[in-house]
Amino acid sequence: MKDYSYLEERIGYTFKDKQLIIEALTHKSYKKPYNNERLEFLGDAVLDLIVGEYLFKKFPSSNEGILSKIRASLVNESGFTLLARAIGLGEYMYLSLAEENNNGRDKPSLLSNAFEALIGAIYLEAGLQKAKDISIKLLEECHPRIDLQSLSKDYKTALQELTQATHGVTPSYELLGSFGPDHRKEFEIAVVLDSKEIARAKGKSKKDAQQKAAQIALEKLKGEI
Repeated sequence: MKDYSYLEERIGYTFKDKQLIIEALTHKSYKKPYNNERLEFLGDAVLDLIVGEYLFKKFPSSNEGILSKIRASLVNESGFTLLARAIGLGEYMYLSLAEENNNGRDKPSLLSNAFEALIGAIYLEAGLQKAKDISIKLLEECHPRIDLQSLSKDYKTALQELTQATHGVTPSYELLGSFGPDHRKEFEIAVVLDSKEIARAKGKSKKDAQQKAAQIALEKLKGEI
C-alpha cells in the first residue's frame, strides 16, 4: 500500500478507513473490483454545494446569474485539476501501465476525477464540514482573487470578437458526438469558421466542450496573426 501521509498532511485530514482513499485514487484502468467513479459522482455534487454556498455568502449583493458564472469558472475540469496538482494528487493515483505511459498522472480528466472522488471520500467519512474546510482552503490558496473579472474565461465571446475583426464572420459550433453513460457523458464539439473546422474538444457538457474548443481556436488564430 502507498504511503499517503504527505497527502493527508497536505489536505489536513487523515483517513481512518484507508480503503476509502485507495478507492478514491483508483482509476478504472487499474482493473480492480472497485474504482473511483462512484466517489467521483458523489464528490462532484458535494463540491457543487460547497462552492455554491461559499459564493452565496462571499458575494451577498450578486445576483444568481453572476454567482452561476463564477461557480462555473471554479467547478469544472480545469478548476479541479488545478486543486489536484496543488496537492500532488497525480503521484498517488492507481493507474494501468497504459495510462501511466500515456502521461495519465498529469492528465486533466484523471486528476479532476480523482480530486472529486477524494472530496467524496472525505465527505463520506468525516461529513460535509470537513469536506468544506479542505475544499475552501485549497480554493483560496489556488485563487488569490475570486471574482468574475479574474475567473471568467469566456473564450467563445473572445473568439467571436477576433473572427469578426479578422474574417468578418462569426464561428459556429457543431456537435460531433456524445459518449459514455448518462451520469458521465462527454460531448465533442467542433468550431467551424468559413465552412472549415479549426478546432475540436471534448467536455462534460456541450457548453464546456464549446469553451474548450473556442480556447484552442483562439490560441491557433492568434498565432497566425
